[in-house]
Amino acid sequence: MDPNVMILGSGHAVPERILSNSDLEVMVKTSDQWIVERTGIRQRHIAAPGAALSDLAASAAMAALDNAGLNPADIDLIILGTVSGDMKFPATACFVQEKIGAHGAVAFDISAACSGFLYSLQVAAAMMQGGNYRHALVIGGEILSALVDWKDRDTCVLFGDGAGAVVLGPSQQGRGLLGACMATDGRHTQLLHSPGGGSLHPPSAASLAAGLHFIRMEGREVFRHAVLSMEQALQKALLQAGVEVQALDLLIPHQANLRIIEAVGKRFDFPAERTLVNVDRFGNTSAASIPIALDEARRSGRLQPGDLVGLVTFGAGFTAAAAVLRI
Repeated sequence: MDPNVMILGSGHAVPERILSNSDLEVMVKTSDQWIVERTGIRQRHIAAPGAALSDLAASAAMAALDNAGLNPADIDLIILGTVSGDMKFPATACFVQEKIGAHGAVAFDISAACSGFLYSLQVAAAMMQGGNYRHALVIGGEILSALVDWKDRDTCVLFGDGAGAVVLGPSQQGRGLLGACMATDGRHTQLLHSPGGGSLHPPSAASLAAGLHFIRMEGREVFRHAVLSMEQALQKALLQAGVEVQALDLLIPHQANLRIIEAVGKRFDFPAERTLVNVDRFGNTSAASIPIALDEARRSGRLQPGDLVGLVTFGAGFTAAAAVLRI
């Protein structure tokens, strides 16, 4: 792949409120030890009731623009990966466009669950390579706390809220997107889904009473599919980039569960010290997970200009995606 699109800037935003495992011990039958042993999560950020995802996304976008040294007027394209937008329609990206003042930008959402950011990244890159868009904002954001059943200890301990964003622009000196992969397997939609609120189960008193709007997950099956799908996606992205996995300076996997992260690393025999882990502090923020981690890596100096980074994810659908970039 010709690396003619690169990351110019990044940013992220999370709610102020932190919900610790100790807090959850009061809310549901669980324990800090149980959560940490099974997930690696110690805390997560939770949005206030009535908070809008577009606010988090707009904050992350402005931080990314500032980091890139650009203004909202410079943006031609906004793509937001999310399954927990402000409304069923219009797209939450439209609200972000208005809130940041990028009135000349085309804006739309992509629904690919935890793969939403990497799907959006690849769609934006393809659109930019067509020559009609010079600068794009790619955002991954979720307020999954709005979809969580806080009585279900198997799922309520997992998820957090937040948003991350990158600004894409013309590449320089071989830096940019070198390889990428997207994949979908619709045979397993029932293993991870939120069945209520759409045309199949429209909002009603009955659907609310049945809890159809909550996240439902078969954890063991999801784990098994996640590890294999992430392995295959990253292999394809590396092959397209023409690099070996050991050439990566940093691997940023989707921060769903520490066990999944470790299992993927073992499949590649990749060093743990070159694998970014922040699931302990943020939980599973779905589409926001990779851009939040990417921004932390760039701002902390863990990723330097010219470094090679691998990104890989898995989500409901089932969806999977990976990308290899030279920063």
